[in-house]
Amino acid sequence: MFSRELHYSNSGRISMALVPTTGNDGAVFSEVDMGSSDSSSTTVRATVIQAATIFYDTPATLDKAERLLAEATSYGSQLVVFPEAFIGGYPRGSNFGVTIGNRTLKGKEDFRKYHASAINVPGPEVDRLAAMAGKYKVFLVMGVIEKDGYTLYCTVLFFDNQGCYLGKHRKLMPTALERIIWGFGDGSTVPVFDTPIGKIGAAICWENKMPLLRTAMYAKGIEIYCAPTADSREVWQASMTHIALEGGCFVLSANQFCRRKDYPPPPEYVFTGTDEDLTPESVVCAGGSVIISPSGTVLAGPNYDGEALITADLDLGEIVRAKFDFDVVGHYARPEVFGLVVKDHPATPVSFTSEKTEGSQK
Repeated sequence: MFSRELHYSNSGRISMALVPTTGNDGAVFSEVDMGSSDSSSTTVRATVIQAATIFYDTPATLDKAERLLAEATSYGSQLVVFPEAFIGGYPRGSNFGVTIGNRTLKGKEDFRKYHASAINVPGPEVDRLAAMAGKYKVFLVMGVIEKDGYTLYCTVLFFDNQGCYLGKHRKLMPTALERIIWGFGDGSTVPVFDTPIGKIGAAICWENKMPLLRTAMYAKGIEIYCAPTADSREVWQASMTHIALEGGCFVLSANQFCRRKDYPPPPEYVFTGTDEDLTPESVVCAGGSVIISPSGTVLAGPNYDGEALITADLDLGEIVRAKFDFDVVGHYARPEVFGLVVKDHPATPVSFTSEKTEGSQK
């Protein structure tokens, strides 16, 4: 349960501090843009969640997700977006004991524990997330660590407001050391879902910098572009604004806000090269979650202050007004000069083919 403290700003935005009366999740701040919108346009209330995983404890993280989801929908949110790897955790600061040509025993054990925190898709955790979406009547976009056998993927799951699992996007290109712990997605999981509140899709963290991936999503008509991330640098805001302008779409970027105490203490979990300088209260990821309109206007955020629920009303009429100026895969495209081919079939390492010859028995 949360107590409420309302704070009013000169801009008319309400900032609501939600202070847990139980548990140790820390303070949560909600920014709700209460500005007027054109009543003749469809408006969608959306929330991006800025909160930390309970590391190595997936059941507790699911409980936290439900508390945050309930809080977001109490503001009337129809769409809620969680950060990259919220379920399963983003292993910030860890190198899993890897140097070129060697892996340590502790690093292998760290991976075993991380693998144990990941979820199967489909699986019981997916069923619970679907039930949450149905219970609170909300479209849900959730960052997870997915396990497929012994390989992990950084994945985003999509659910509708009737409690149905819609599908997933696997991160196409893990960044830097992420590649030692996560597999690569393929073109079969780059969906854009046509829903009653708009066409929704997602790209994760630095794959948002991949222009051909963005172009494929624009070609699918994306209107609400979700960008779960682990990048809290201020320069990330420039990328989010550019994508909103380029795609003529709303951009919803959700990041975790984490302190050192949100991860297990050393020696169980070590922030390589920096742990000796960190206190339990040290901020290791400052968030920066934001919602941006197709015109490049920041509707809510960025927030660097703590765990937060950042909410804004999306006037979908803004998409048409933006596309009048610039439609990157429409009137501004030059298909006689440039083209993109997307291989959208699954890329599997092993396939089995059984050929049935005439007269053979099986």
